[in-house]
Amino acid sequence: MPLPRRLAPSILNADLAQLAEQVRLVQDVAEWIHLDVMDGHFVPNLTFGPPVVAALRPHTARFLDCHLMVDNPVELLPALAEAGADSVTMHVEALPDPAGAIRAAAEHGLSVGLALRPGTGLDALLPYLDRIDLVLPMTVEPGFGGQEFRADVLPKVAAARRAIDAAGRDVALQVDGGVNQATLDDCLAAGADVFVVGTAIFRADDPATAAKMFRSLIDEGRGPGPDDRAGEA
Repeated sequence: MPLPRRLAPSILNADLAQLAEQVRLVQDVAEWIHLDVMDGHFVPNLTFGPPVVAALRPHTARFLDCHLMVDNPVELLPALAEAGADSVTMHVEALPDPAGAIRAAAEHGLSVGLALRPGTGLDALLPYLDRIDLVLPMTVEPGFGGQEFRADVLPKVAAARRAIDAAGRDVALQVDGGVNQATLDDCLAAGADVFVVGTAIFRADDPATAAKMFRSLIDEGRGPGPDDRAGEA
């Protein structure tokens, strides 16, 4: 049974001085709110951490989806769980022991995903597909919002879709990076079911209207067919 398609607006390019209000603008049409946690080491940028998650939690009942672009994601798990995060997605490139990190997240009551940089092959996470809740093949290099979508990652997304289907588990397939009105159809065709949209929503003149548009496009867009699932990771 395919998972429902979910919209996950990313607050990376929201007005952080008005964060609660920015989330209120989009939460009626978004199941998830996506938070990019960056440490200035794993990626050059430095954003926010558990205190911002804790500050936002009282203002929304939506699923808080934390993408950890940090050197040591495991050390953040206790604080994120206490702050009210619902899920963490950790980069396999930052995990010397992915299985141990997955166990640690579960022990803190967090849903857990694994992310891949564009240059990292899908094989890096397939051994853990039986114990994770989400797969994220990044469609840009992690670290900054507003980058151009990497179409060369689409075969990896499609291969992840096939692997998830073959496993017969309810694993979400997320796309993050350069997802906008022009690239959304390709993401749908590759089989993604969670769509992180940042710049195209929060840098729009009217974020609420932009979020509603993406909600409609996701609901109405076509899913993957046999031709779309061709290709290798």
